[in-house]
Amino acid sequence: MTLVPENGQATVLMRSEATRPQMGVIWVCGRQERVAIVGVYAVTGAASGMGRSTAEQLRWEGHRVIGVDLHNTDVNVDLATEEGIQTAIQGVLDSCGGRLDGAVLAAGLGPIPGKEETIARVNFNGVVRLLEGLHDVLEDAGNAKVVIFSSNSTTTTPGLPREIVDAFLARDLDKAVSLAKAAGPEASAAYVYAGSKTAVTHWMRTIGVTPEWAGKGIRVNAIAPGAVMTPLLQKQLDDPKLAPGVKSFPIPVGEFGKREEIAQWVIFMLSPAANFMCGSVVFLDGGTDAYFRADDWPRAIPQEEVPHYFELIEKYKKSVGL
Repeated sequence: MTLVPENGQATVLMRSEATRPQMGVIWVCGRQERVAIVGVYAVTGAASGMGRSTAEQLRWEGHRVIGVDLHNTDVNVDLATEEGIQTAIQGVLDSCGGRLDGAVLAAGLGPIPGKEETIARVNFNGVVRLLEGLHDVLEDAGNAKVVIFSSNSTTTTPGLPREIVDAFLARDLDKAVSLAKAAGPEASAAYVYAGSKTAVTHWMRTIGVTPEWAGKGIRVNAIAPGAVMTPLLQKQLDDPKLAPGVKSFPIPVGEFGKREEIAQWVIFMLSPAANFMCGSVVFLDGGTDAYFRADDWPRAIPQEEVPHYFELIEKYKKSVGL
């Protein structure tokens, strides 16, 4: 079964009047049938890798996708710049016509030496600032789902200084990059990458459970892939300096992940089946995180944090009027 729009193009980009369901065309047993397009989703990084696979799967299922990337998509912008982020926000708002059922923040750069500043801006600002700009239209959807691409580097990068993560969370990206570079050229790109992904994940878990997000019907979760065969990973495998480290990094299942498999998990996290998911992180890394940190999680709340635990309970009771 192949999904095509009524204008014959390869993707579903049209939108009918706001009061009517969006329509696409599917081929069934050699004939065309009109079907309602189920939802409208923004996907960053939609031109390649896991973002592209997610966008393709969403379209195949009948959804409308507003792709955001550097090129070859609906909103062509550079998320490493402030202008690009603002253009992306406005482009999505203009394209969605007031209806946005969810967003997938898949755009990102890997730990490429010499690209530390760009990694920091795309991986952090390209998620946080963009999502903040889409908050209101997601709230209007009533039951929106957001999936942020984290990484298993958040738990498998040894020695990541907490100061780098804190600098990202303080939105001082220059400081974060400076701290990473102080660790030396062998570690700087990896620290910026892992620091940005860790900070985004902490930010997601912090805001995801608040009245401003969960309370407004916006479910925000993250997916943390490991080594998935994408153009980004292939570039690392083609680099004589990076390839040995990539190939020797433990993956208990014995193979790289497939981007189509990651996309299927994203689709699930956008579906009604994920209504009870909130602030969660799903690791899809072939067992790498478990290999290194089998005993680290789950863990009980430490005794010294118990007072804060009860403070949070009281805070919640007040927020719901109990």
